[in-house]
Amino acid sequence: MKTSKANAYVAAIDQGTTSTRCILIDAQGKVVASASKEHEQIFPKQGWVEHDPMEIWDNVRSVVSQAMVSIDITPYEVASVGVTNQRETTIVWDKNTGEPIYNAIVWQDTRTTEICKEIAGDEGQQKWLERTGLLVNSYPAGPKIKWILDNVEGARERAEKGELLFGTIDTWVLWNLTGGVRGDDGDEALHVTDVTNASRTLLMDIRTQQWDPELCEALGVPMSMLPEIRASIGDFRSVRHRGTLADVPITGILGDQQAALFGQGGFAEGAVKNTYGTGLFLLMNTGKDLKISEHGLLSTIAYQLQGEDPVFALEGSVSMGGSLVQWLRDNLQLIPNAPAIENLAREVEDNGGVHVVPAFTGLFAPRWRPDARGIITGLTRFANRKHIARAVLEANAFQTREVVDAMAKDAGKSLESLRVDGAMVENDLLMQIQADFLGIDVQRLEDVETTAVGVAFAAGLGSGFFKSTEQIQELIAVKKVWNPEMSEEDREARYTEWNKAVEHSYDLA
Repeated sequence: MKTSKANAYVAAIDQGTTSTRCILIDAQGKVVASASKEHEQIFPKQGWVEHDPMEIWDNVRSVVSQAMVSIDITPYEVASVGVTNQRETTIVWDKNTGEPIYNAIVWQDTRTTEICKEIAGDEGQQKWLERTGLLVNSYPAGPKIKWILDNVEGARERAEKGELLFGTIDTWVLWNLTGGVRGDDGDEALHVTDVTNASRTLLMDIRTQQWDPELCEALGVPMSMLPEIRASIGDFRSVRHRGTLADVPITGILGDQQAALFGQGGFAEGAVKNTYGTGLFLLMNTGKDLKISEHGLLSTIAYQLQGEDPVFALEGSVSMGGSLVQWLRDNLQLIPNAPAIENLAREVEDNGGVHVVPAFTGLFAPRWRPDARGIITGLTRFANRKHIARAVLEANAFQTREVVDAMAKDAGKSLESLRVDGAMVENDLLMQIQADFLGIDVQRLEDVETTAVGVAFAAGLGSGFFKSTEQIQELIAVKKVWNPEMSEEDREARYTEWNKAVEHSYDLA
């Protein structure tokens, strides 16, 4: 007979761009249960990317139940739960019915490009960089809210009457977890976000960690729609939805890339990680002092413990990473599944002169070219699908190199090594290519899915399950290291070829 033990595990809900996942970790930081479920990617027009918020909420409930049932535990055995999420993805819903008034507009979506040009005016994309740490472009959530209010019939009037709520995915999940419209205990559901997600909206002053009335007015967003901003690690009430996590305290919320940094043990100033997920996301912990990039990166909040000052980070975000492999699989049907790309790419010694520039929704950091579009260059009769497969892997490594170079310039020093996470880092060939293109060691941890583990660590810290970041750091171990094998001359020649290919992608939108 199974014996229940109170507070033996911490749960994490990881709501990502392509799927939703729930994990449970034990006191040693080991994943003891996991369940995941993909959701539909909706592409109504070129450059538009949407998700169904109700499908996402259904999937959250499903994966939580599956993970709990897989090891036969009750809420009594879960000390706390954390939530991490795809960050800038935007939902607006009716607070009285709980129904979204439009699909979630995904962070990759570029429909707000013209709105942003109009807002930025003569000052350009850097208009509010000092105040928000962000560029005025289609990436943040704020312009997406404006688009919904301007394009959904009656939305702006309803928002101004106080009938509508905005949230990034963390807020949407939390609102439903804490009761939604049902009001199980008579209280309103919790409408809050944390500083890491709020810092991705273009509506928060990154220095004060408060919504900025001037920015909200400029973007036409009524402040009544906005969630309360709280520290990332602290008390977010208990789950009040009648489900498998009923009454479990919610004690951590982090945007997915910040959660990955936390899961990598990136607590010290100067710590760097790169996540190879749907996109590519390089973060550097810059400590308690805010640094504004001069080389095309963004400034963001890494995390904040309740009652303490926030920890800041520099970030380089690339739109197409693992999603490029997904495109090769689903659209071109050149591979049967994502892992198959490694074996196919290994069948050739190099890319055969082929480069794939994945500017499907423009180029993000450090170039920020919304006018760019995806291209394949260098095609000859010699080129085949094996060369294209290798070029797809190399595109991920080259894009990372661009961001690493920008970060080194901002930091005033070169990176000595790079810690990596995400599903793609299981690809040993990609990791060797990455080490070669960077000229530094690449380190992979025992658990490559550090996003979910990271917010589980944060929630555990918030509930006292873990006592300190030092204790968490001791649970994290490097499993494998790749050393660069390419000469400096070859590395720079290949990088020059890549830059030439990227420049051909400009002005194609």
